[in-house]
Amino acid sequence: MPTALIIGHKGQDGTYLTQLLRRKAYRIAATDRESIDSDVDELRAPLDIGNAHKVQQLVAALRPDEIYFLAAFHHSSEDSPVGDGELISESFAVNTLALNHVLNAMVAARSASRLFYASSSRVFGEPPHDLQDESTPLNPVCAYGISKEAAMRVCRYYRQRGVYVSCGIFYNHESPLRPPQFISRKVVQSALRISRGSHERLVVGDLGAQVDWGYAPDYADAVWRILQLDSSDDFVIGTGRLHTVRDLVETAFRLVGLDWRSHVTERAATLRRKASATPLRANSRKLRDLTGWEPTVSFEQMIAIMMDAEKAEAIQSMNTLH
Repeated sequence: MPTALIIGHKGQDGTYLTQLLRRKAYRIAATDRESIDSDVDELRAPLDIGNAHKVQQLVAALRPDEIYFLAAFHHSSEDSPVGDGELISESFAVNTLALNHVLNAMVAARSASRLFYASSSRVFGEPPHDLQDESTPLNPVCAYGISKEAAMRVCRYYRQRGVYVSCGIFYNHESPLRPPQFISRKVVQSALRISRGSHERLVVGDLGAQVDWGYAPDYADAVWRILQLDSSDDFVIGTGRLHTVRDLVETAFRLVGLDWRSHVTERAATLRRKASATPLRANSRKLRDLTGWEPTVSFEQMIAIMMDAEKAEAIQSMNTLH
């Protein structure tokens, strides 16, 4: 029975990955800053990934077959090209330096563990081409992207020295577990409330903005497949299909029987950051060819799943009140 250490287990990706690995009969040691979900005695308390000594102790004691580094710091105020100094420091502390603690612990323990690092399409910044793959230059323009790029270079450094470490470059992926501040969940929740009598108007910044949106559980499957390969590498994870915010809004409101144009206002002043001149769109051919991965849920199906989950949650809340 393989053992997996999941760092950052409470987020969307960590939750779906934990569920997937449990179905595959893994022993789970999952942790974040405040909680654990563990089948093993070696993990009895949340792991402080900023403490190199604690990280080294756990890796040496647990000797996991697979390590999934999903922890990330991404502040909502990242609306400027690079962010302020404190923002960059915090981004590097979690996204880069803590990763190095884990990789160094693997080396110190002479561990045969395989590590997956969750990177982001934000490492491409303003890409030169409208379809990005693993050869696209890294050119981040925000603190989050800068720290993720640095982490990828750290991964490559260790990989060149014989450590099995793969990076997954995630494009946008959604699910009912997305926090409400993300546009996908915000639109779905607003459409449902309006369908139930709310007089609010949904305000969005740019209806024409294009996004490569996928379904989060599909991406958890991609992550697992990547660590089953004989060799580690970098992999783009995305659908390769662009949809506009207008598509998102139209689909969500159609699912509740409403014409979105009667309930949605476009207001550019609400945008937190300027849209890229070239949309981020994934070429995941390498991932598909080497692992057989394919998205299983379409854009429309994903929005329907999110809407159904929102309806179920609303019904449960009403039942609880009564």
